[in-house]
Amino acid sequence: KFTSKGKEQAKKDLAKIALTYPHVYVGSISLGANYQQTIKVLTDADSYQGPSIVLAYSPCIAQGILKGMENTILEEKRATESGYYPIFHYDPRSEEFSLDSKANFDLYDDFLEGEDRYQILKKVNKEKAKQLLSENKENAIKRYQYYQNLANQNKKNEEKE
Repeated sequence: KFTSKGKEQAKKDLAKIALTYPHVYVGSISLGANYQQTIKVLTDADSYQGPSIVLAYSPCIAQGILKGMENTILEEKRATESGYYPIFHYDPRSEEFSLDSKANFDLYDDFLEGEDRYQILKKVNKEKAKQLLSENKENAIKRYQYYQNLANQNKKNEEKE
């Protein structure tokens, strides 16, 4: 729950946890960010003869979108473009990790400002909201860099072969 105190710890990264299992197909998708990537990941996950985990970004009515819930596809795109929700996939068959999105963290604050939960927190505790926005962005940058490093390691391994 997002309370007037704000959430103190970083959010869970379920995809990172799933990636610790080398035999699991792992995908992160956002329909509004990339239709083709969504179709590819769902198709690949379905065809994989083993466990598959696909995490899909979907705006939540409880968190609220200031532009209205009819703009969920746009919100999904903004979440990925800002680095809030990176999209990627790992296929154990090829042992390939692919980061399928780029992040522009200059858009991050604007993305979060578009959610009711941050607007409410700003009204209740302005200083805490400012602190949490900053920490949230730092955590998102670290998360994105982690996935970027996985993709870069994959490229280095391909170059060696």
